[in-house]
Amino acid sequence: MDKIAVLIPCYNEEKTIEKVVRDAKRALPSAVIYVYNNNSSDRTAELAEKAGAVVRNEYMQGKGNVIRRMFREIDAQCYIMVDGDDTYPLEDAPKMVDLVLSKGSDMVVGDRLSSTYFTQNKRPFHNFGNSLVRSSINRLFGSSIKDIMTGYRAFSYDFVKTFPVLSTGFEIETEMTIHAVCNNMQIDNVIIGYRDRPEGSVSKLNTFGDGFKVLGTIFNLTRNYKPFAFFGFFAAILAVISVLFFIPVFRDYLTTGLVAKFPTLIVCGFVMMAAIQSFFSGMILSNMQKNVRREFEVQRNLLHRDYVEGLKETEERK
Repeated sequence: MDKIAVLIPCYNEEKTIEKVVRDAKRALPSAVIYVYNNNSSDRTAELAEKAGAVVRNEYMQGKGNVIRRMFREIDAQCYIMVDGDDTYPLEDAPKMVDLVLSKGSDMVVGDRLSSTYFTQNKRPFHNFGNSLVRSSINRLFGSSIKDIMTGYRAFSYDFVKTFPVLSTGFEIETEMTIHAVCNNMQIDNVIIGYRDRPEGSVSKLNTFGDGFKVLGTIFNLTRNYKPFAFFGFFAAILAVISVLFFIPVFRDYLTTGLVAKFPTLIVCGFVMMAAIQSFFSGMILSNMQKNVRREFEVQRNLLHRDYVEGLKETEERK
């Protein structure tokens, strides 16, 4: 098991990957640098290996697929994940590692948005999207994460080995954040510098296509992790609609003793039934989610016990 592993997912980053690997080795001399090449058509893999990184391949396209393989294959006490485009200065990495190894943090978020991101990034829709996603998740999940979409993070062994990677693309950062928040993991924010890509380096993020995928991920994970709030919201809307349309029918009935709009009355009844079904669905799924949380905590405790025992055995061999 490595003490510190630096994980760099890469797709066509030949202009910057050598510098990123060298910077990582300088900032964290004891770390093992892993570059996972995701079907690059340029010299990314060759240059990364030349710079001293351990190069491996992931043939399923997409950042989420790369992260899944990294987390599965690499065992370390602390993981640093950073992009290969040289937008994140590695000088902040030791501080992030210390929070994991000394303070027990499960995920350390490299916060670009509180420093230079909005002045360095020249894509206004990216700026708007980052702010929208951050405010949405913090309000929906009651968290205080400073940067949801950052690709610069540190993780504990517990986080990496209990995180079920479901996303295939750039939604992965959103999924990581919500997983950590909803499972009550320790999350810390570290303000980092940010610089825009150097000339000739092209972003792989599609502003609108990947942006809608991220919003879809938030929608799906809200339904999965907070089912009572999700289905309760729709139950409340349906109930209000039913009552609003029922009031005129009931008023006419009190005045004349007759029901003049039977179709409206019938529709109101069905809409109210849908509201009740949605409410109880949320209650049932919420109880199921609580059981899943209990099982997760038990599994995490067992994993942590094995991790500690493994560290003790390693120390004894030394």
